[in-house]
Amino acid sequence: MTLWTNEGLPLGAVSLLPILIFPSLDILSTNATAANYSKSIIFLFLGGFMLAIAVEKTGLHKIIANKIISIFPSTIRGIIFALAITSGVLSSFLSNTTTTLLLMPLALFLTEDTSTKMRFALAIAYGASVGGIMTPIGTPPNLILMGILEQHSLETIAFATWFTMVAPVAFIMFFVVSFVLSIGAKNVQIVKDETLKPMNRDQKKVMYALIGLVILLFINAPIKPYYSGLGLNEKGILLGFGLMMFTPLFNILTWEDSKKIPYEIIFLFGAGFSIATAFTATGLSQSMADYLLNITSLPPFLLLLVIASLVTFTTEVTSNTALISMMLPVLYAVTTTAGLDPMLFMMVATICASYAFMLPIATPPNAIAMSSGVVSIKDMARYGVLFNLVGIGIITTIANFFW
Repeated sequence: MTLWTNEGLPLGAVSLLPILIFPSLDILSTNATAANYSKSIIFLFLGGFMLAIAVEKTGLHKIIANKIISIFPSTIRGIIFALAITSGVLSSFLSNTTTTLLLMPLALFLTEDTSTKMRFALAIAYGASVGGIMTPIGTPPNLILMGILEQHSLETIAFATWFTMVAPVAFIMFFVVSFVLSIGAKNVQIVKDETLKPMNRDQKKVMYALIGLVILLFINAPIKPYYSGLGLNEKGILLGFGLMMFTPLFNILTWEDSKKIPYEIIFLFGAGFSIATAFTATGLSQSMADYLLNITSLPPFLLLLVIASLVTFTTEVTSNTALISMMLPVLYAVTTTAGLDPMLFMMVATICASYAFMLPIATPPNAIAMSSGVVSIKDMARYGVLFNLVGIGIITTIANFFW
């Protein structure tokens, strides 16, 4: 974590260190550690990066950005709100990773000012995390919770009920994130590009591919208990559409373009999965369970606050998907043993797993923002620690008094 935050070494180099450190300290073998760098979610990233490169190569992002500018106020604050809300709404139905990958090229085109680009990139990334909690399908931890509820024969949260519960959290966070990111922004006017020509053939091909992707993702997404979806693997869908850009039918990308893929982000997630595996191998996750059992005598509000803080700051140094996969079974065991409502505490943990804003490893949108090249870890940590604390406070309060 120290090397990630102080940027003493390149991000990719630091992310490869677990392959050396864990075997040296007899935590995990080399093979067990290296296997985490080829998890299936990495191929979702590969496909998404290919699509983002295709969008940028054809200049389609300029046309989309112009459309956004024509709808929302062309001020820094107006664009920040527009990007955050657009990202959040899309992420409530699509993967927040996919949404961030598709929108990030827009943030880099809208202005030449580096500081403003950073704010736009963070607006998209944070907006995706904020909005991803609004539906059960918005982010992987939500789906993991639904699976745990079914596994333990607990009542599944209906789609509409879920939205009613978490929408207040998301709406408040949308405003806080957008407002804070716009504080101190330079007075840079976002001007619509009037010189753009109508879409050419390549731009239309990429646009139709993106529309097809979004439609397929919507159709594929389950809305339990009403609709089971197509059952296709989202990672395969993204990789397939990304590889499609190389085919003769599209002929948008060449293998030379693949060099633009930010492989350091792929290594970053490998490191996160390795850390999560080490949590289990060393017994650290069991120690966390024992710690939680010791504090179940606290008043419910304080207990919720402890769990929210623990999950939020722990997921900063490991994948939120990996962490919540370990934490939910632990919380279920602890709360049922203590005679508490397991659904309430698991819901708080699940939402907090997506509301970690400080480090790139915390959530996929954070990592994608880092890959843009306009966001430093110091910038992300500076804004993220504030949003972490605000998120913990909002989630704990609403959970205690309304859920």
